[in-house]
Amino acid sequence: MAEPLRIALAGVGTVGAGVVRLLAENAATVRARAGRDIQVVAISARDRSRDRGIDLSAFDWCDDMTAMAARGDVDAVVELVGGADGPALTLARNTIASGKGLVTANKAMIARHGLELAEAAEAAGVPLKFEAAVAGGIPVIKGLREGAAANVIDRVQGILNGTCNFILSTMEDTGRDFADVLAEAQAMGFAEADPTLDIEGIDAGHKLAILAAIAFGARLDLDTVSCEGIARVRAADISRARDLGFVIRLIGEADVETDASGAQRLLQRVRPCLVPQQHPLAHVDGPTNAVVAEGNFSGRLLFQGPGAGDGPTASAVVADLIDIARLSPGGDAGCAFSIPVAALAPMQAADSGDRSGHTYIRFTVADRPGVLAEITAAMRDAEVSIESLIQQGEANEVGEVLVAMVTHEGPERCVTEALRLLDGSPSLTAPPLVMPILAA
Repeated sequence: MAEPLRIALAGVGTVGAGVVRLLAENAATVRARAGRDIQVVAISARDRSRDRGIDLSAFDWCDDMTAMAARGDVDAVVELVGGADGPALTLARNTIASGKGLVTANKAMIARHGLELAEAAEAAGVPLKFEAAVAGGIPVIKGLREGAAANVIDRVQGILNGTCNFILSTMEDTGRDFADVLAEAQAMGFAEADPTLDIEGIDAGHKLAILAAIAFGARLDLDTVSCEGIARVRAADISRARDLGFVIRLIGEADVETDASGAQRLLQRVRPCLVPQQHPLAHVDGPTNAVVAEGNFSGRLLFQGPGAGDGPTASAVVADLIDIARLSPGGDAGCAFSIPVAALAPMQAADSGDRSGHTYIRFTVADRPGVLAEITAAMRDAEVSIESLIQQGEANEVGEVLVAMVTHEGPERCVTEALRLLDGSPSLTAPPLVMPILAA
């Protein structure tokens, strides 16, 4: 049997400890599938004294994790520290420059610096692996890069953030409002003390950018990902969506359109959507992730499973290590984004205003005569056709009521124009909440 693959592990938190446990408990399985042992030889973390529930005494502790890549007894490095820049990025650059494989779960770093790292890895002939960066233990990157490699992918849609999905599905099940369920998610460990990256859709945006690059052969461009979060979704919206036959989920969606000149434009956006009950993403509950990819020969593919946690994420990390262990010396390390970085297409952002569909709009308005007439007049002037209009319940203690409508199918730019006409109106006491309705 070949010599062991010796790894350095940066970050021994929940996932890092999971990697150590998995390699110990599943050593025989890993050896059989990798063709050799995978051994941790060095580790680095912020706090030496923390009790992680595992024995780390057999590993050499490194105070400077960015120097681990230079060790002669290390063949590959696993980065589980996080952060788009800082020590994680320095370690990644050092690892590749040292001619060693890199495995990371760092979606922010890959979304922001993935092209640079992939280009350096190609030049050095070393593997760059990041299966754990998107959807935890779900092998969606491998599925798109390898299993669906023969297909032209038309669209990718996904529930990419378990925190948001837990909050929305719990609101759906209990009728409670956002702030209450967020506090529960934090108490249960599903949400961070500062949940901004999750609830504002930023975390999902990082993952969507990575998936879009792999699915469409597009150059990573995080700055063109539009992100809207779930903080303004109310229990009343959940209830009205249910009455209409929908659930509300935070959806990341990407596709490519070709304009009249033949140029391809990429649409990438994360936003809360009304999802019809017959759509596969409608039945994804709790802290679960799911991705739907539409291939021109494969048809609809669904990848679903736990999107975070020590076990699932460690599973994805070790799967990447097994891939590296299988490589023969001097063998082809492959391309991180399926094709060489030089072949990835630079695509301008698509104009979402050209897209057509049904839209749910909820207004918070003053309870006085003429408000509905003002709203419907703006819709008329912007050429938005209203399919249904709902006003339920009494005014709250400050004299506000909620008015919700569903539009007929039409261009998104018309809805945008209607909201522009209403901007600044004293009748609206809060910005409208706009959620598209996904096609089944």
